[in-house]
Amino acid sequence: MSFQRDFTEMAAGSCLVTFGRTRVLCTASLGDGVPPWLRNTGRGWVTAEYSMLPGSSPERIRRRTSGRDQEIQRLIARSLRAVVDLEAMPEMELTVDCDVLQADGGTRTASICGGFVALHDAFTRMVAAGDLKASPITEELAAISVGIVDGAPRLDLPYVEDSTAEVDFNVVMTGSGRFVEVQGTAEGQAFDRSQLDALVDLATGGIADIVAAQRDILSTPPADRS
Repeated sequence: MSFQRDFTEMAAGSCLVTFGRTRVLCTASLGDGVPPWLRNTGRGWVTAEYSMLPGSSPERIRRRTSGRDQEIQRLIARSLRAVVDLEAMPEMELTVDCDVLQADGGTRTASICGGFVALHDAFTRMVAAGDLKASPITEELAAISVGIVDGAPRLDLPYVEDSTAEVDFNVVMTGSGRFVEVQGTAEGQAFDRSQLDALVDLATGGIADIVAAQRDILSTPPADRS
């Protein structure tokens, strides 16, 4: 696991996040204004877009926005908004773009982790420039996949495990340990409460490690571009 800040230099914030062989480039960019339904409300907005680039998997991915992509980008956006005070960024919209460079499972959870770092740096630069009084971010955000493979709980499943998992979960949590979203499905045999608890506990431990890495990286401000 690694986070490389300012992987690109044009967006307000960017991060290349790596989980095993999965690599996602996340960028945070300031838009021209909020959506029409938020105008004159004094509130801002955070949204996200997600795509798998051609060459990111063994079979070439076509350039399109599929139903799966839309579902994932809604998850990313919902998760990010859970740790942002939208009233502290009036009439501003930031878009976090998550482009999968290489996919080996867990792309949506890696996107949330890297997207948070990119968004955090974007807000930090806006505060330094005087565009915001303070960062609207309320706490850290991270996500991880867990599943049951061959009867045993596993953390951060690569594709070879994800494709054969009996149970597949995605868990999103805040830095204080509160749940943002839990997505879980039995791919074959149904699971019981004890297995559910084991998966949630496993995810909680993994997310704590990710949050610790994020805190270490973000303890120093991003490079000054002025």
